[in-house]
Amino acid sequence: MEGRAPQDPADWSSLRALVRRDLEPLVGAIDQDGLYPEAVLRRFGEAGLFAHHVTGEAGGGLWNAIAGMAVVGEACLSTAFAVWCQDACAWYLSNSANTALRDSLLPEVAAGRQLGGTGLSNPMKAYAGIDTVRLTGERVSGGYVVTGVLPWVSNLGDGHVFGAIFSVPGRTGNVMALLRCGQEGVSIAQRSHFCALEGTRTVAVMVKRAFIADEQILADPAEPFLATITPGFILLQAGMALGLIRGAVAAMREADASHGAINAYLPERPDLFEEALATLEATVAELAATPHRNNPDYMRPLLEARLAAADWSLRAANAAMLHAGARGYLRDATAQRRLREAYFVAIVTPSIKHLRKELSEIEQGRGCMRLWKSIAVAG
Repeated sequence: MEGRAPQDPADWSSLRALVRRDLEPLVGAIDQDGLYPEAVLRRFGEAGLFAHHVTGEAGGGLWNAIAGMAVVGEACLSTAFAVWCQDACAWYLSNSANTALRDSLLPEVAAGRQLGGTGLSNPMKAYAGIDTVRLTGERVSGGYVVTGVLPWVSNLGDGHVFGAIFSVPGRTGNVMALLRCGQEGVSIAQRSHFCALEGTRTVAVMVKRAFIADEQILADPAEPFLATITPGFILLQAGMALGLIRGAVAAMREADASHGAINAYLPERPDLFEEALATLEATVAELAATPHRNNPDYMRPLLEARLAAADWSLRAANAAMLHAGARGYLRDATAQRRLREAYFVAIVTPSIKHLRKELSEIEQGRGCMRLWKSIAVAG
C-alpha cells in the first residue's frame, strides 16, 4: 500500500508542545532511574489523548489514538507504552456490554483521572497455545472468587484498574473482568528491573481469593468479546512503533549534521525509513478504519502490519545507532536508548515470534489465536 496516512502534523501542535514542556525533560530519569511519569499521563488525559478511540469520534478515532501515541513515542517509548496501556483499558470499557461499569469508569479512564493497564499478555499467549491462563475463578453468589499470579502487568499503581481473564474449572469459556489494585485480595509488587521501559510501572499482580463482583465483569464468556477487541488492541500498539521510527530518523538526521559525509556510506539512510514510515502509516490507518472486523482475512494484513512495525523499529533503531557511532554508546545517548526501546516493540505481546506463529497458522487454515474456534465452544 502506498501513500501517507491522514495525519496533519498541525493537528498535534498542542500535544507536541505538552511533550516538549512536560515529558522531554523527564526522559533521562524515566529511562535510567525508572521514573513513572504519572503526572504527565494525567495531563495527557486532560488534553484528550486517551479519548479519541472511545468517544465516537468521526473520521478515524482509532487512527487518531494511534497517531497521538506516536507523537509521545517520538520522545519516549516508555511513556508511549503507558499511553497504550491506558488506551487499551479504555478500549475494553468502551466495547463492554456491562453498561453500568462502562458508564461509570470509561469517562474517568478516557480523561486520565483513572489510570489503568491491560493484563492480557498472559491470556493472549494462552489462546495462542504458548501459555496457560494463570488466574482461576470459582463462581459464588454475586460474582467470582479469583486466585493466581500475573508476573508482568504495566501502568499500575495503588487504585489503578486493569483487565484480566480467568478460567473457571468445569467451564469451557473464560471470564474477563476489571480488577483494581488494592481491592481486597489484589496486591502488586515490583519484582523485576529492566534494561529499558523501566518507567512503565510494570509489576507482578498477586490475586489471592479476591472477590470479583458481577459489576466488575467486562464479558462472560470472554471469547466473543476478545474477538471484538483484539484487532484494536493490536493496532493501537502501532503507535509505539511509528513514534520510535520517527524518533530514530530524527536521531539519524541529527547525527548527519556533523557526520553526514561519512554516514553517507551507511546502507540504510533516513530516506529509506521515511518512505517505510509513510507506507506503514497508510496501512495502519486503513486497518484502523474497521477495527471490529475479526475474521482471519482481516487479521492476516493486521498481523503483517504489526510485524512490519516491529521489524522496521528494529532496523531504524539499529541504523540510528550506526549513524551516531561512538557517541551512541554514551549512557544518556538517544541512539542506544532507541535501540533498547526497539527490542521492546519486538517482544511485547504479541511478539515477533508470536506474530509469525499466528500468520503461519492462518496460512495453514487453522484460524487466528485459536480464538475463533473457542468462540463456538464457549458461546
